Amino acid sequence: MAGAAAEERRLATVVESWLGRPVLVIGDAMLDEWRFAESDRLCREAPAPVLTLRRRISAAGGAANTAVNVAALGGRAVLVAPVGADVAGDELHDCLDRAGVWDRTVAQPGRHTPVKRRMLAGNQILLREDSGDPDDALDGDGVQRLLTALECATEELRAAAGGEAPTLVVCDYGLGALPAPVRAWLVAARDRYATIALDAHDLADWRGLAPTVVTPSFAEATRLLARAASRTDSHLHLDHPAADPADGPSELSVGTAPGAAGSPAAAAPAGVPGAGAPGAGAPGAGAPGAGAPGAGAPGATPPPAGVPLGPPTGGTGEPTPGEDRVAMTGDGLSVTGTGVTVSALAGAGVDRAVLAEARLAELRAHTGADVVAVTLDTEGAVVGGADGAPRRSHSTPVPASHAVGAGDAYLAAMTLALAAAAPLPTAAQLAQLAATITVSDTGTCVCRREDLLHALGARGDDAGHPVLVAPDELATIVETQRGAGRSVVFTNGCFDVLHPGHVRYLEQARALGDLLVVAVNSDGSVRRLKGPDRPVNPVEDRVALLAALACVDHVVIFEEDSPAGLIEVVRPDVYVKGGDYPPEMVPEAPLVRRLGGQVRTLGYVPDRSTSAIIDRIRAHGHGTVPGGPDQVDAHGRSAVPGEPEQVDAYGSTASTPGRPA
Repeated sequence: MAGAAAEERRLATVVESWLGRPVLVIGDAMLDEWRFAESDRLCREAPAPVLTLRRRISAAGGAANTAVNVAALGGRAVLVAPVGADVAGDELHDCLDRAGVWDRTVAQPGRHTPVKRRMLAGNQILLREDSGDPDDALDGDGVQRLLTALECATEELRAAAGGEAPTLVVCDYGLGALPAPVRAWLVAARDRYATIALDAHDLADWRGLAPTVVTPSFAEATRLLARAASRTDSHLHLDHPAADPADGPSELSVGTAPGAAGSPAAAAPAGVPGAGAPGAGAPGAGAPGAGAPGAGAPGATPPPAGVPLGPPTGGTGEPTPGEDRVAMTGDGLSVTGTGVTVSALAGAGVDRAVLAEARLAELRAHTGADVVAVTLDTEGAVVGGADGAPRRSHSTPVPASHAVGAGDAYLAAMTLALAAAAPLPTAAQLAQLAATITVSDTGTCVCRREDLLHALGARGDDAGHPVLVAPDELATIVETQRGAGRSVVFTNGCFDVLHPGHVRYLEQARALGDLLVVAVNSDGSVRRLKGPDRPVNPVEDRVALLAALACVDHVVIFEEDSPAGLIEVVRPDVYVKGGDYPPEMVPEAPLVRRLGGQVRTLGYVPDRSTSAIIDRIRAHGHGTVPGGPDQVDAHGRSAVPGEPEQVDAYGSTASTPGRPA
């Protein structure tokens, strides 16, 4: 079976396997507040809307939202973080309690809980107000109480897990929750944690931690490379550079090395077009999805070559609008003290994903991490492990004002999957899926285990079984269904180019019983049956489309030319084939009847054919003269008068005298 298909089958099993896994989250916790208002007039004093507050929602943010996502996905989450002894802190405690997070936060008198308040009207964010001063450093007593809470939470999780080493997630957003003594303690205690995930604005502070996975945004990854290129020493440092802004390097602009904000961006040599412009392919605004929000508002004018980008202007813990800019130079694809550069000749069409893929090995070396996942907000993520092979995942773009914190869901799912010993491709898929399915509504993103299983195709009480299953899983599934009094329908085919004829056929087959199992020929099997130019679509794509149909309950792939082996496993109550011949002519009929089932043949759906669709595509590609042989119309119907093509369950044209399928 194809590797990608086998990987897809494992997804729901991995989600089930991490249930109850102990995870300790430490870092910068904050409160997200959403205020929904209405406005129908402007005020007299200024051209500003008059707002009437209708609804207010509070949610955990930052490290607290990561802990909430771990709990929602089925892990056992504990949060250790400094929280102000204030109203916002009380609300944050309530959010954690409702989410089932073990609240081990440490109250810090005189220190305010960071809050991000968003005001919306007409489904648009009108403003955001941030409170909580990152310059309020923890005093000696506060640091000691935080270390005590960290020690106790670690042992508490270990005891609850029967001695198993817990997983650690570090969320360092530069808001003061992780001063140098805490970072040093975590580095020294590295061996007490089985898996460590790190999400930090300043990754350079954490190399000695040797994390399992780091999840920087593109800007954070670029900043690390720029800093590494400008450093002359290689030892771990545990103090933020004095010139860095208090809330971390995400405040800087790409093209400016940390500690040199305002230095000129790298200029291109004379005669290089586009010098100083934002890097080709680097998009502007992006939804706050998996990773830091995008950059460059529509219509923004980039600075000319050689003009300083200026000092950082973003809000607390946020990147600035220029963070995704990439300087264009003639030096080739490289990283220098002034940031990432890409040559003008190579730069056409080069995007952030390409840049990230080119630097994964360096990022792993500079972070000491086994896995680096560079998140690209609306463009998904680029993930690389020890094998050196980059893996790309894609997200579903949403309006920038609708959701924040999808990166927290990404981090939680990635951490749980790796802690459950899932292969990296599986972990990357689950993390991206968790981030993607959370951004469909306004608010702070939380991915629930049930939502993730539903997105994987798990249904009802059979949540442990996705739509796509392995042959050895079928016997258990069928036995369970029969025990509930349900009848099983089985059919098979290539389904190379799925079209309405297939859909109609499968709907009719599903109506013959309670559970429809569709067996799909592997790529090798299709080639043996149809010829070397088939299949058009790989088996991963074919089964994905079939699994998306409401009438299909389970899809299984088989390597053999005949489904006889699967028929013996499934022992279907009804075996269905497409054709206008009697059931007795079906090759598998004797086997099905010997096993106690019945055989049904369904009539062809006229004028629908995989071959017709393929012929139409080829005709357009080769400029075939209209009216020639095997022509089809725009709907995939045969254009040869008197010869409507018909499709069988294999997705092939029915054979007619003198014309092979």
